[in-house]
Amino acid sequence: MILEHALLQVRPGQSDAFEGAMAKARPIIARQPGCQSVEVRPEQGNPDRYLLLVKWDRIESHRDGFRRSEDYQLWRGLLHAFYSPMPEIAYYGASIFDD
Repeated sequence: MILEHALLQVRPGQSDAFEGAMAKARPIIARQPGCQSVEVRPEQGNPDRYLLLVKWDRIESHRDGFRRSEDYQLWRGLLHAFYSPMPEIAYYGASIFDD
């Protein structure tokens, strides 16, 4: 399992519109092969910043599957205009603890 992590900085005053667009975009990524779960969390004390966490079965499901799909263009069209700057994506492996 791979955890995709992105900090989403939304343009000031656009958080309500962003949340509405994300509600439309979330099912797009959730239906992708290899996607296990999607979370979007607002930052406490900063209404214009969010944490996106997506669990993928493997990195290729995101990088080579979703990012190269027509669905990615839909996702991009719904969300990318809200970001300033564009988010940096990082991938993390399994937890070092056996919970």
